Amino acid sequence: MVSETCQSKNVCVIGAGPSGLVAARELRKEGHRVVVLEQNHDVGGQWLYDPNVEGEDPLGRAPTLKVHSSLYTSLRLISPREIMGFTDFPFAVKKGRDMRRFPGHRELLLYLKDFCDWFGLRELIRFNTRVSYVGMLDGDHVVGCKDLKWVVKSVEKKTEIFIEEVFDAVVVATGHYSKPRLPSIQGMDAWKRKQLHSHIYRVPEPFRDEVVVVVGTSLSGQDISMELVDVAKAIYLSGKSLDISEGLSKVISKHENLHLRPQIEALQEDGKVLFVDGSWVIADTIMYCTGYSYTFPFLDTKGIVTVDDDRVSPLYEHTFPPSLAPSLSFIGIPRKIIGFPFFESQAKWIAQLLSGKTTLPSRDDMMQSIKEFYHSRDVAGIPKHNTHDIAEFEYCDKYGDHIGFPHLEEWRKELCLSALRNAETDLETYRDSWDDHELLQEALQSPHFTQFGAQDLDFPL
Repeated sequence: MVSETCQSKNVCVIGAGPSGLVAARELRKEGHRVVVLEQNHDVGGQWLYDPNVEGEDPLGRAPTLKVHSSLYTSLRLISPREIMGFTDFPFAVKKGRDMRRFPGHRELLLYLKDFCDWFGLRELIRFNTRVSYVGMLDGDHVVGCKDLKWVVKSVEKKTEIFIEEVFDAVVVATGHYSKPRLPSIQGMDAWKRKQLHSHIYRVPEPFRDEVVVVVGTSLSGQDISMELVDVAKAIYLSGKSLDISEGLSKVISKHENLHLRPQIEALQEDGKVLFVDGSWVIADTIMYCTGYSYTFPFLDTKGIVTVDDDRVSPLYEHTFPPSLAPSLSFIGIPRKIIGFPFFESQAKWIAQLLSGKTTLPSRDDMMQSIKEFYHSRDVAGIPKHNTHDIAEFEYCDKYGDHIGFPHLEEWRKELCLSALRNAETDLETYRDSWDDHELLQEALQSPHFTQFGAQDLDFPL
């Protein structure tokens, strides 16, 4: 029940991926009136696979992207399903579906659809609706004013009907795995052969018998390289460092056509790729597995919120711009976390702030906290573009403390670390061979999994 003293706001959530869905659930639970605007035809966000990439700019340099999802056909989860569910909706095995612990991407989409249907969220969502503008309502309202309202302009993609609405609050939940982040390489613009970002990679077949340079040795670079070995003539995996994991080293030694190279020094028009160690290859294709950038092309905050080298600033606790909060907030900015529970804690905090159940520190105190955080990252030598990489469970627990959100269970943390360790040593097999059976049993017998009877969710728990 919502307290009678709580305020009910009109809230617009942008995006119906994992963070947008849980935001809608929590906002409605807190008594707010919610509209979710989603540019695609269904829920899922990044997890809504889109095979149609022909019309997309191969390097993603166009101002607007036609394709949101960066999933490739064979992608499987890198974390075990047990740790990924929202706190009150376990990502359990369902009969007749992908029952693996590290399932393919479609299984996670089906989980999100189940979540959406279980909590009746679909009725809140306007599909095929692209947001073109979000800005403060003009007039007497000033930044920091409690009555700040937001103009949201959107277009229904099929009918091309434009709609302009005013909301009390906007929650941005648009994800950050769509806009390619590209390196700056000498000769890149003049190189005449095929270049693409992994954002539009889907299947290996187009690269049959090609010499492919894969730039970036992180997760997607490793995954795609392992998939290309069966079709490509040769793959040269280029990384900032030659200090690679045991798991990747095993894969390279196993495949004669997979080679490790340092960073690219320059590209030449004849197809030559020069590496910083003086070696070179003639390549047919260069694929950039170099990550993604934050982008909010629809958002006009009069310069208050900026994105500089992937630092979205200023954001208190990666969520609230101090002078615009809580009427403007962001869910899903942090990376290197166990995502879904964290998004849930963000959603609960936002919902309670908007209802007046809780309050934020003063604007000055929030700005001071942000400055101290940036300083601590600078002192630690962490690049600006890694500002939102968390990689510590303690932060997630402290974040939840703002609203009494439960800390991550120990089994959830340990299963996460176990998967990371296994991937480090056995990159090709860690998803199908593991040694954490006792932890798995502890997880399956925990309240997270036993809170629903199997009959309730049709999950054999």
